[in-house]
Amino acid sequence: MHTRFSFFLSLFMICFAVDAAAQPNAAYVFNRAPLASGSYVQLPLGSIKAKGWLLKQLELQRDGATGHAEELYPEADNLGSGSDWLGGKGSGWERAPYYVKGLVALAYTLDDAALKTKALKWINWTLDNQQADGCFGHAKMNDWWPRMPMMYAIQSYYEATGDQKVIPFFTRYFKYQLANLDQKPLFEWSKSRTADNIELVLWLYNRTGDSFLITLAEKLKSQAYPWGAIFTNNQFYHFGDDFHTKHSVSVGQALKFPAVYAQLDQGPTYRNAWFKGIEHLISDHGQSTGIASGSEFLSGRSSFQGTETCTVVEWMQSLETASRIIQDVSIGDRLEKIAFNTLPAQFSRDIKSHLYYTQPNQIQCKHGHSGFDEDYEGGVLLSPYSGMGCCRYNMHMGWPYFVKNSWAATPDKGLAVMAYAPVELTALVGDGVQVKLDVLTNYPFEEEIKIKVNPAKATPFPLSLRIPAWCKKPVVKVNGQLQAGVKTAAFFKISRLWKADDEVQLSFPMEIAVSEQVNNSVTVERGPMVYGLQIAAKYTIRKEHPVRGFFDYEVYPASPWNYGLVLDRKDPAKGIQIVKTSMPENPFEQAVTPVKLKLKAKKIPSWTLAYNQMHAFEVPDSPVSSEEPVEEVTLSPFGSENIRVSNFPVIGTPAALSKTFVEDFSKSTMHSWINYGGGWFIKDGAIHAASNKGSWGYGIHGMKAIAAGKRFGDLDYEATVRIDSKGNGGLLFRVTDQALGADAYKGYYLGLDAEKGMIQLGKSSGSKWEVLASHTQKLDMGKAYKVRILAKGASINVYFENSTNPVIAVKDNSHSVGTIGVRAYDCLVSIGSIKAKGI
Repeated sequence: MHTRFSFFLSLFMICFAVDAAAQPNAAYVFNRAPLASGSYVQLPLGSIKAKGWLLKQLELQRDGATGHAEELYPEADNLGSGSDWLGGKGSGWERAPYYVKGLVALAYTLDDAALKTKALKWINWTLDNQQADGCFGHAKMNDWWPRMPMMYAIQSYYEATGDQKVIPFFTRYFKYQLANLDQKPLFEWSKSRTADNIELVLWLYNRTGDSFLITLAEKLKSQAYPWGAIFTNNQFYHFGDDFHTKHSVSVGQALKFPAVYAQLDQGPTYRNAWFKGIEHLISDHGQSTGIASGSEFLSGRSSFQGTETCTVVEWMQSLETASRIIQDVSIGDRLEKIAFNTLPAQFSRDIKSHLYYTQPNQIQCKHGHSGFDEDYEGGVLLSPYSGMGCCRYNMHMGWPYFVKNSWAATPDKGLAVMAYAPVELTALVGDGVQVKLDVLTNYPFEEEIKIKVNPAKATPFPLSLRIPAWCKKPVVKVNGQLQAGVKTAAFFKISRLWKADDEVQLSFPMEIAVSEQVNNSVTVERGPMVYGLQIAAKYTIRKEHPVRGFFDYEVYPASPWNYGLVLDRKDPAKGIQIVKTSMPENPFEQAVTPVKLKLKAKKIPSWTLAYNQMHAFEVPDSPVSSEEPVEEVTLSPFGSENIRVSNFPVIGTPAALSKTFVEDFSKSTMHSWINYGGGWFIKDGAIHAASNKGSWGYGIHGMKAIAAGKRFGDLDYEATVRIDSKGNGGLLFRVTDQALGADAYKGYYLGLDAEKGMIQLGKSSGSKWEVLASHTQKLDMGKAYKVRILAKGASINVYFENSTNPVIAVKDNSHSVGTIGVRAYDCLVSIGSIKAKGI
């Protein structure tokens, strides 16, 4: 097998030389005109080998979920021999392509004969059964989308082997696509994930120079969602019943769209769209590990909203692609943060099970309904069958794609590091000279990185090193010689004559920092690592599967979790002890993980599990008081266990009640609002309840958005309310203990119902709703009405339009202090001009 691989690798290098003939002295195939000339390119699959802890993750995949996937999911509609992707009668759609995409990358990264054999079965059938018109896959599959991940698998296979069938295969397919897109345009999944298709079209163009491919790329762009505008203007929820632009996986895949298309449109528009998109997603939906929530739709910043495993690996691939094209340090920083924290948290320690949704504050993993927009009973169950089937097929690319994208070739005949990890790579530099780079490190668990450089002969070439933005005092040495001009948040290029046994030494001192999270909580970070409370985990087997060694686990806390940190926000390192131990084989096992943090904390007895007993209540508003004794707690890396708290309240004197709050919604950001069920968005000077078509979780009924950190007792609260459908919508006040569910809060709600012609005031306590008073009022749909609430002590008066007398007047002293917000019960409602003041 090794002899055959060596033959293909030699053939591949010859192919590169041929492909690069139009690019003098180029060792690899870079962008042709009219594409932007500065893009980096992937090294051939197999050029980069994982080592150390990273190799261990690939081996766990091989011995776990990836290596046994075809046994676990043997049905014809999944990965069985009857799959339509093997010529059978199944209807596998995206499942086999997702799996093969990761399988090929893993097989050739590990150079594993058994995995290659599995991969070749799928690849060869696809290549050998292309239809006469150029289409591929089963003839009955009338969908552009599932062919996109399969093309990535074939591209990777070509990179690894140089198989000469691949280029004409792609050429025939893309000619077919260009000829048929007008009659059968992109729709749904292919319309949202078009960047995958365009990336591969441009990859082929750079190899063949066929001008029709540029025409095809433009046509694909014209039929895709307008992702440039969506990212720039925060329009994810602007498409009504269409859920693709708010679906977290599709958004994760589309993240690469502005970067990919920026190679054609080289003005600032698409490059800026990339950064604006990230800014909006993190501002409105950001979680502690640097990724946006999605359960499955973009879900806001709540500490118990989750991220789908598919979303994680798609964000990673989009970041990997964008880092080669845009080459901004922040992209690699985010890639590392997600890869080192979010990704391992999605898996069991042996990578035999996964979580469909992983939460910033994940107190337990169990079977049951959490109330998410798409609410699978097994969504937070640790299982090889967790949630919907997509993730169990798509997750396989996470680690191997990270390896193959950790370094890239640069147009100036050099190499660039995009993400740091222990790897070994063989590449061509300068005028085609082979060089071997050995990256010796336990990063991100340690601060030191050594890169041993061994060219086949002394040769000049540039080596570009990504200097992370979080590192304040980076140090770079070459053969012990300190390098001048090293700047944080920039690439540092070393251009020199490299000789055998040259060595680059990097030191990235990692300081303790805190990032601000929802309700003024904090996440503790050190370098690219995020830390969560170390909770003793009790694993209970719920089910044993026929494939030996595979189980469904429920995971429960066996130690307290409801702590607030005793912390100085301005100088968090002052009270934190860093505890280092020897590097283990697998640093994502909590018992042996090599870096932990110790600090002081207090329990917060009032912080408990929410009504549904599936997750904790929202992290309390900081600062929060506690009369409990001070204890020492331990924080471990976020990804070292499946349960943790990473959004911590901070102990202190609670803030005084708010005096005023004014929101005219002149900006599109939801940053100061927290979603609880469904989706809310800001447009045209109002906050709007989004359509929940495609959702079924109970959290979407009575969906709420709370003004973060705003607490009132007696208050004067007014806004304009426009009802656009049946159902009711309106204002929340004096709210506490809000969670997912129609009446999952304590507090008052004033709702308008145009269909019933009614204004109604009620209260909820512990998921029990009670009407306090109703007023009959003609209300036109689509018309905005001014409502005002005057609550003083037990007296609550409601005014409609400019009435001088209240239309509702009640006395109730159930709730005296709490937040304010908006609510919709199965209703499209728009609320604007919010003003609140304490009285």
